[in-house]
Amino acid sequence: MSRRRFEHQGARLAMPLAGLAILGSGFGTAAAQAPRAPGRTAPFAAQVSRVTASEVRYLWRPGCPVGPGSLRMIHMRYWGFDSRPHMGWMIVNAAVTSQVLAIFSKLYAERFPIQQMVTEEAFHGSDPASMAADNTSGFNCRYAVAAGPPQWSVHAYGEAIDVNTVQNPYVEGGVVQPAAGATYLDRGLYRPGMAVKGGELVQAFASVGWQWGGRWTSTPDYQHFSLTGG
Repeated sequence: MSRRRFEHQGARLAMPLAGLAILGSGFGTAAAQAPRAPGRTAPFAAQVSRVTASEVRYLWRPGCPVGPGSLRMIHMRYWGFDSRPHMGWMIVNAAVTSQVLAIFSKLYAERFPIQQMVTEEAFHGSDPASMAADNTSGFNCRYAVAAGPPQWSVHAYGEAIDVNTVQNPYVEGGVVQPAAGATYLDRGLYRPGMAVKGGELVQAFASVGWQWGGRWTSTPDYQHFSLTGG
């Protein structure tokens, strides 16, 4: 069953990863950077810091399943569709910080393109606006779309990430979200940035045990990856 979210307004220290050297050691803040080879593109690099309530004004409110103290802001390098490195921001649960760094360092090494990476705070917590902007993001305290009483989305715990939302749309009842994602409904026609079974994006998340929403047959959520599978 799909665990897609309704819009709702309202790190742990980075661990050493294969091929990365950890720089800095302050509690709640760390940086990871791979060795730079002469004449090569800038290596993957990331900095992890604590999240304050002011940084999640639109993403968090009292009553959410986790508080700002349980979250971490990751400022990390990603590979763009322009074949150049960029720096982005993502908020996730402190407990999954190391996994997220492993995922995105792998994607960067493979030159997997990402269109944009900013927190949904930039969209005042609006998931539809973030999707329309082809944004890659993590935490947002909102409910899942599921039968029965309201249930928190895995995003509300900071344990889910949506990647390249246009290239990887969410489909429910024949409705494609975002609308621009309709161009990518033919999943057999592979284009850069897409999540496909056995592809780089799906494999990178699977390497740390995260599951893909594209496996849902009735309501495929191609952009969605989560720790719990929901």
